Amino acid sequence: MKNEIKNIQVLGSGCPTCKQLFEKTKKVAEELNLSISVEYVDDITKIIEMGLISSPVLVVNDLPLLVGGGYSEVDIKDALELFTEERSCSGSCHNCSHC
Repeated sequence: MKNEIKNIQVLGSGCPTCKQLFEKTKKVAEELNLSISVEYVDDITKIIEMGLISSPVLVVNDLPLLVGGGYSEVDIKDALELFTEERSCSGSCHNCSHC
């Protein structure tokens, strides 16, 4: 089953690294012709509620895909493309909307 991207968020504290991931993600989303906007969320409690302790976080459909800084546009593109790939689900990966 193919996953559809319904929303993309970058969670962060407002630091330069967080803003950099946000800008890169917006650029990649545009290059992939995604018809949704990328949202920047600076509510740290959302990161904590996800059980994460570092930022920034790239979140797709409320699932964290990338955590931390230093990701390139290629890394972001790969993560988004992997998310949408058609695949069968074993129910044990905890990284997709089926698990």
